[in-house]
Amino acid sequence: MRKLLLLTALLPLLLPGTAGAAEDCVPVWRDTPSGVDAQLRGLDVVSGRVVWASGSKGTVLRTTDAGKTWQKVGPPGTEALEFRDIEAFDAERAVILSIGNGGDSRIYRTEDGGKNWRLSFQNADEKAFYDCVSFSDDRRGLALSDPVDGKFRVLSTEDGGRTWAVNPGDGMPDALPGEFAFAASGQCLTTSGRDAWIATGGGAKARVLRSGDGGRHWRASDTPIPSGEAAGVFSVVFRDPGHGVAIGGDYKVPATSGATALSSDGGRTWRTPPQSPAGYRSGLAWRGNTVLAVGPTGSDYSPDGGRHWRQFDTGSFDSVSCARGACWASGAKGRVGVLDR
Repeated sequence: MRKLLLLTALLPLLLPGTAGAAEDCVPVWRDTPSGVDAQLRGLDVVSGRVVWASGSKGTVLRTTDAGKTWQKVGPPGTEALEFRDIEAFDAERAVILSIGNGGDSRIYRTEDGGKNWRLSFQNADEKAFYDCVSFSDDRRGLALSDPVDGKFRVLSTEDGGRTWAVNPGDGMPDALPGEFAFAASGQCLTTSGRDAWIATGGGAKARVLRSGDGGRHWRASDTPIPSGEAAGVFSVVFRDPGHGVAIGGDYKVPATSGATALSSDGGRTWRTPPQSPAGYRSGLAWRGNTVLAVGPTGSDYSPDGGRHWRQFDTGSFDSVSCARGACWASGAKGRVGVLDR
């Protein structure tokens, strides 16, 4: 009986999502001056010390000392480009994606910490508009374009982003009228091993497309998140092959349009949780069983895998990334923050 009473007393401290744990472990962002005023929508955390960020005005930033200093390492002559996504493998190697119609959609790769960049892909199709890039490891990656001739277009690489090829379209379901992906945080495409997920909006329904064969074949699933001209799923992340969270809203009404969906079967089905953040959110990241969400009206965390949420910051962020226990966020006017706890 004494052991049972002791276990009962400890449960609030041991179980994720309990009131005691939530009260004791409220996250806090600590801003680290980046030295730029660009909007930083691309973000990738390698470790607690190594972080890369990218954004408007051709901006690419890198820190190797946990944010004490940031180096501007973007490709020269790209000040007119919007680098909306970045994937980093270590302190030296990274891939960046710029958005835009036609030739503005590009992918660059560096192998020396940004001293030199190589243009590895430049879009030649005026109907294509690339939004996101994601890597499963330091060789296999995918890049996503909005629909071309009625279907989302996917690029693939098997050599770390040195070369890219357009995947055949016969494995992609038809896009809905008006459907597209949001290039708001670099998280409209997520990969893990051979699995991949695409987040969509703009059409009659907000959907998540999933692939189990490295992006060759896809199946679409409806989500309960509202969709519209400026609404839908902006970010989708998975903790493991089964458990995922999708988040978004309407960026034209950011204060009141928060929407979340959860999946426990790899993205085949989605359900509405008991609670969602109050406002539109564009970025998501897992930290253990806890989920972090960020957007222009604040940051939230969920200690129970996305079922319940609590706001802990009212500032603006666009993207969030976690690796090896370290979490960072980036956003407007060069804001970059590290999670202190």
